[in-house]
Amino acid sequence: MNDGKATRRRLLDAAIEEFATYGIAGARVDRISANAKANKAQLYAYFGDKDRLFDTVFQEQADELVNIVPFTADDLPGYALGLYDACLTRPHLVRLATWARLERIPAGVLVTSMPEQTEEKLGAIAAVQRSGGINPELEPGDVLAMVSMLALTWSPASLFFTATPGDPDADHERRRQALAETVRRAFG
Repeated sequence: MNDGKATRRRLLDAAIEEFATYGIAGARVDRISANAKANKAQLYAYFGDKDRLFDTVFQEQADELVNIVPFTADDLPGYALGLYDACLTRPHLVRLATWARLERIPAGVLVTSMPEQTEEKLGAIAAVQRSGGINPELEPGDVLAMVSMLALTWSPASLFFTATPGDPDADHERRRQALAETVRRAFG
């Protein structure tokens, strides 16, 4: 990796941690630059300003989640389990989404930059509904939203309990079984 790409990557990595910890308003460009071992001029040259840096970080993390958790409409429990596991290893994405919801977009669609992926998922859900695999009385968008939120039950956005990779394996297995069974019963 050339120096410019390496510096840009260090800035993004430092920004992920900064925004996930402090939010958009609380994040400091000075801290991001210092933690990335870069100067502020480089940050501004690559990203323009703090808001565009957040947009870049959030989009990158959302894309990563979309690509790391395969979606199969005829296996909604498997998709929910993939999201549960992703939240364990990438809790910063949930925190970034929470800050975006709190500080930027209080209502409506949060991630507007991936309409093709969302439309593919909704189309796949509708197809499985037509074949009888998912309750056809539910709107595909509602199914996707509810499955996703069930998967986030133990994420950093939870009001009750946040799971961590260090929790006992038996606890993770119990949660995973409960999640899969709940999704299976709710949407089948």
